[in-house]
Amino acid sequence: MARSTRATGAIERLNTRAGTRQYSMGRTSAELFYLLQRTPDNPAEKLCEPLPLDEFVAFVNAYGPQKPKRISKLDVAFEKQLAKKREE
Repeated sequence: MARSTRATGAIERLNTRAGTRQYSMGRTSAELFYLLQRTPDNPAEKLCEPLPLDEFVAFVNAYGPQKPKRISKLDVAFEKQLAKKREE
């Protein structure tokens, strides 16, 4: 059960990033996971071969739209200082 919780969490994050509920996962009897996408033409299109848990979570985290990294004002100021030092 704990194994599939990490995989389920990855699917939830993907659906949040995509803004839809079109992604789900399947699991084989050998405890391998694969990503499924629901489309109007196909209710369960397989997007990858069955993968072990860690590889599956990495695949799902890299799949689809990514969240832009938040950058603070301090990060911007620090980058400007680094750029000035490089120019000198």
